[in-house]
Amino acid sequence: MLEVRDVRVHYGTVEAVKGVSFHLEAGEMISLIGANGAGKSTILRALTGLVQPSAGTITFEHISLVGLSPHQIIRMGIGHVPEGRRLFPKMTVLENLKMGAYLQRSKADVAATLERIYEHFPILKERGQQRAGSLSGGEQQMLATARALMNRPRLLMLDEPSIGLSPIMTAEIGKIVQQINAMGVSVILVEQNAMLALTIAQRSYVLETGHIVMQGKAQDLLQDAGVKKAYLGL
Repeated sequence: MLEVRDVRVHYGTVEAVKGVSFHLEAGEMISLIGANGAGKSTILRALTGLVQPSAGTITFEHISLVGLSPHQIIRMGIGHVPEGRRLFPKMTVLENLKMGAYLQRSKADVAATLERIYEHFPILKERGQQRAGSLSGGEQQMLATARALMNRPRLLMLDEPSIGLSPIMTAEIGKIVQQINAMGVSVILVEQNAMLALTIAQRSYVLETGHIVMQGKAQDLLQDAGVKKAYLGL
């Protein structure tokens, strides 16, 4: 479904991503883990056209994403939940959700998608007329995720969905991401919370200073002594 080969990304003279390669199969969930500054978020930005690679190739369903604008990439069926949620705080929950459906032209399709969203996020239906900025951190993360799902993506990318959340809410977000994946949506999960990422993903890649230094089945990495010491505090 997605193939990333030898991608490099520069911010000016600084090389943030240094020849990264990975792939994602249809219906799969992979995670990218690593410390702050490892290049995880930059990779997602490159996949959504927010930054352009200085080298390498990115193909989604055999179509190159390099050089495309973010709106072109979103139209292809890729959703991005950015770090920090990036909601419209003064708009209501429902208004935020409808902003995620701006590519859908049929009101009937939007209404049907909303009903499916509410099945997975019933709290958002209850909070429909509440301002997004007044929600709790966990509810805001649910809203950001649901907004991305309003466009019915085939691939959903989440950037640090557990940041700032309590352990209980982190576990809840993890369950929701698993449910989304079980619906047939492919997922790329970027997380500093390695325990969460390695517990719910099928495969994982470990990044350090712009390089992939380890990769494999998530359960295998969860048992690796080096990963335990560096990322799990064990």
